[in-house]
Amino acid sequence: MTEPSAPLQNIVIVGGGSAGWMTAAALADAIGKSCSITLIESEAIGTVGVGEATIPPIRNFNQRLGIDEATFVRETAGSFKLGIQFVDWARKGHSYFHPFGQYGAEFDKVPFYHHWMRESLAGNVDGPIDDFSMCWAMAKAGRFSRPEMDRRKIQSTFDYAYHFDAGLYAAFLRRRAEAQGVKRIEGRVVDVTQRSEDGFIESVTLDSGEKVSGEFFVDCSGFRGLLIEGTLEAGYDNWQHWLPCDRAVAVPCAKQAKIAPYTRSTAKEAGWQWRIPLQHRTGNGYVHCSEFISEEAATETLMSSLDGEPQADPRTLRFVTGKRREFWKKNCVAIGLSAGFMEPLESTSLHLIQYGILRLIALLPDSAMSPLLAREYNAQTTTEYERIRDFLILHYKATSRDDAELWRYCSAMEIPESLQYKIDHFRTSGMLVADERELFANPSWIAVYLGQDIVPRRAPAITDMRGGVPVAERMQMISHAMSDAVEEMPSHADFLQRHCASPLAA
Repeated sequence: MTEPSAPLQNIVIVGGGSAGWMTAAALADAIGKSCSITLIESEAIGTVGVGEATIPPIRNFNQRLGIDEATFVRETAGSFKLGIQFVDWARKGHSYFHPFGQYGAEFDKVPFYHHWMRESLAGNVDGPIDDFSMCWAMAKAGRFSRPEMDRRKIQSTFDYAYHFDAGLYAAFLRRRAEAQGVKRIEGRVVDVTQRSEDGFIESVTLDSGEKVSGEFFVDCSGFRGLLIEGTLEAGYDNWQHWLPCDRAVAVPCAKQAKIAPYTRSTAKEAGWQWRIPLQHRTGNGYVHCSEFISEEAATETLMSSLDGEPQADPRTLRFVTGKRREFWKKNCVAIGLSAGFMEPLESTSLHLIQYGILRLIALLPDSAMSPLLAREYNAQTTTEYERIRDFLILHYKATSRDDAELWRYCSAMEIPESLQYKIDHFRTSGMLVADERELFANPSWIAVYLGQDIVPRRAPAITDMRGGVPVAERMQMISHAMSDAVEEMPSHADFLQRHCASPLAA
């Protein structure tokens, strides 16, 4: 006999910004007007709004919502991103590139990077594996074009993401969401009412005195976690002992004449500095550890290393890297900063919002509110955070820098067993241990391992069994094909001007 239940009649989102409006737009697109969606935000409460760099899955999110790419890039003053350049991470004076795409091109049953590794360890390759990345070839030449669909072409071996103004993105999605029936209420939540029988959230009261009731609530209130923590006390796992940075000072500056199609991350004395080029400005920030540098010194370091004139006063953000112990508790799901914070080293902030939303849509409850749904949501989300955590820790752990306290601490710190296991496999025999559901696939791990001097003692054993393969000849062909392909591409600036120029760029 089936248990009686009914579809949700109303969902309340507390908080705007990227998290709130991404949630509202995606829910409206998925469930239409069969359920009312209300978003509460206060213009008096600022949003963090520094998450301007993304990774390729954001393209899938936009496509799911039917967003035209050229319109989106134009409306958000965006640019294209082929990966991240890491400067001074392994050691001072050294840099490497984390690309969105594979290395080389497959010409054998053995993956390209296996062959490259064998040749490199034998001394037959002069340069880094970056030399066989289409993304890096395009990035250093300042060129951009979309990938080809024909897998036989070298132009099919790369992917891309975006840089964009997070505030403009939220406004862009707000317009779409409201056009689909989402109701916005201006106000600040001052009280939360729970049902006496089970502790479920029943309503929120605004500073105007208005009471907003709901069956299901999405907490997008930022670091404070107004509902998930302030009311439901979901708890928080602090990962600062592995990822010690707890501050970020951010400031925009004037754009450069040439808009680079990649993010740059430069390791500093007590953290790292980001540079994110947009059409109308460049985003900058210094993520740092307050134990090893003062706020004033961090601000001075950032302001003295900008590529252009500052366009605003610097802002300082405080955070604790980690996650909620329960992302979904009772009838509330936390999405965005209220769910947790992974520092923006690999541009995962908006990705975690995106997948939190898609997971919610997949597991959307009805009025019965089965606890199994929350259990599955929490399990999947916890695993995702932990995998991303390990990848971020790798950047800090794999360093030979001993010129500052932060780097000495990181190189000596104990790391999660799950990460140590992966490092041991790669260091021993060049093998990559990964789950197929991991956000960061093999090329990403290869980039950081090799870029930060974790070099295998030997190449995977199977490479010694492929003696008849003309490896040197094929690698040379790939190198020439890459050079020819890049030469035919327009500059990044020309591509933007031709297809998606923002009026703000003028």
